[in-house]
Amino acid sequence: MVDAVQCKGFSASGLAAGIKKNKGRDLALIYSEVPATVAGMFTRNRVAAAPVLLSKERVAGGVARAIVANAGNANCCTGPRGLAHARAMTAGVASRLSLDDAQVLVASTGVIGAPLPIEKVEAALPDLVAGLRPDGFEDAARAIMTTDTVPKLVVRRGEIDGRAFSIVAVAKGAGMIRPDMATMLCFICTDADIPADLLKQMLAPAVERSLNRITIDGDTSTNDTVLLMANGMSGVDIRSGAQRRIFQGLLDDMLLDIARRLVKDGEGVTKVVDVKVKGAASDADALRLADCVAHSPLVKTAFFGEDANWGRIMGALGRAGAALAPDRVDIYFDTVQMVAAGVGCGQAREDEVTAVMKRPEFAVTIDLHLGEGEASIITCDFSIDYVKINADYRS
Repeated sequence: MVDAVQCKGFSASGLAAGIKKNKGRDLALIYSEVPATVAGMFTRNRVAAAPVLLSKERVAGGVARAIVANAGNANCCTGPRGLAHARAMTAGVASRLSLDDAQVLVASTGVIGAPLPIEKVEAALPDLVAGLRPDGFEDAARAIMTTDTVPKLVVRRGEIDGRAFSIVAVAKGAGMIRPDMATMLCFICTDADIPADLLKQMLAPAVERSLNRITIDGDTSTNDTVLLMANGMSGVDIRSGAQRRIFQGLLDDMLLDIARRLVKDGEGVTKVVDVKVKGAASDADALRLADCVAHSPLVKTAFFGEDANWGRIMGALGRAGAALAPDRVDIYFDTVQMVAAGVGCGQAREDEVTAVMKRPEFAVTIDLHLGEGEASIITCDFSIDYVKINADYRS
């Protein structure tokens, strides 16, 4: 965990409003002293929560001052009342900070279908605003956790033309995770000065290469929200190609770090596995193949059991709907080759692979020998604890 994380002109807070059944922190606020440009990406699930609908509408304006978020309740499938509650959350923050309500964004995460206890949120807003601190990002990170076991707080520092700038992000997500984002919230702040249209151009590919390349259980959510605010308080301008490359590199690295942390802290996860496909007929085919392997319950349970059952990987490849020549496929677990030209390499090699699978993190590399296409996805195992956590999630 990073200590005393700060980003010029931003402050944050997090507290317990009584929404979560465990009485932990469940209400977070991030605030910019000055208007910030903003870009966002949201769930592609056709069932979208009220806060997603409201924030999506407001992000289109390109300017924001604050983000208010709650955990413990998704405020989804709650009808017109849900949208009214989302608006009430932003209005309460706006009035206490003397902001334009349209510049306050909102996000929620938790159980779907239950009405948001808005009275608890409204009662907690005075203390939430009063608690804003430049080093309050860890409190905010803790306040958006659901089944996460640790807060996700990441910082990157950069320099352009001799001037320093920062990027700080908080995130949550441990289950209902699959590409096209997932049940995740991710709020990113930078004190660099970046136009809103350019911000969007940089956020989209960064998310595609990281948060859209992970899976825990293959389920997509109704509440996924990634927001990036830039307030320019560092005096660093991001405009030219060289400046953009520096910022993009840091943003890419940050979101990939967050993506790996989300999978590592996934519900019941004991293994983090990089599924890498190379030699595919195209990048699109490689992604389709990696996706099919990474989401396979049979493959993931084999990871949990530390069972070198490579036949399950072959089976997943064959149903992916991509170009495949089974007699050309090579499969490696880290550097140990288990399959050569579509045929297993024998018991001795399987014993070596079993040793690899005992590690908490390893890679499965699949070489198709068909072309230059490449793609990778970060996945995990399916454990008994995952079932236990989700069997009684609401109770």
